[in-house]
Amino acid sequence: MKYSFISRIIFWGQKIKYGKTLQPAYWWGKSPWLLLGLQIFYRCLDRRGSSLDSSLKALVSLRVSQLNHCAFCSDISFSKLQKLNISEQKIKSLSEHVLSLDFTKIEHTVLAYADAVTQNTSTEEVLKTLRTLFSEKEVIELTAWIAFQNMSSKFNAALNIPAQGFCTLQYHLTKE
Repeated sequence: MKYSFISRIIFWGQKIKYGKTLQPAYWWGKSPWLLLGLQIFYRCLDRRGSSLDSSLKALVSLRVSQLNHCAFCSDISFSKLQKLNISEQKIKSLSEHVLSLDFTKIEHTVLAYADAVTQNTSTEEVLKTLRTLFSEKEVIELTAWIAFQNMSSKFNAALNIPAQGFCTLQYHLTKE
């Protein structure tokens, strides 16, 4: 398929950032305006000025990927956590975060919220706790991050987009 100028520019930017074009971009790139909108939204969420901690967002990304069985998202999220020097033990205990002592109160709360949003269960109780830990702006950003990760992982899982080899550890991350 011949891709539009917009898509090719985004592919080039991904090659610079990741060393290669991300597989989902080829799918999104078939509709260049969707790819462009997706990139703009992602850049707004993943900006340097975000008040949300990068490791917290990466944990959320991996958790949502696990719940939605997205091999690509799990792969790239695990890689991000490795680059942030999050311990392998902590990453591997993510699917049992409710029972794990590896996580802080903030992490437990955020992960419980990500689980509830992803599984369409009540967020009322966890929102009360979130609001004691984060500003309203941060809660909105966190919710947007979780929603974006759900959209991405569901898109990729639906199209069977495989892992792209970012993760250096041999650990299957999409299993519950």
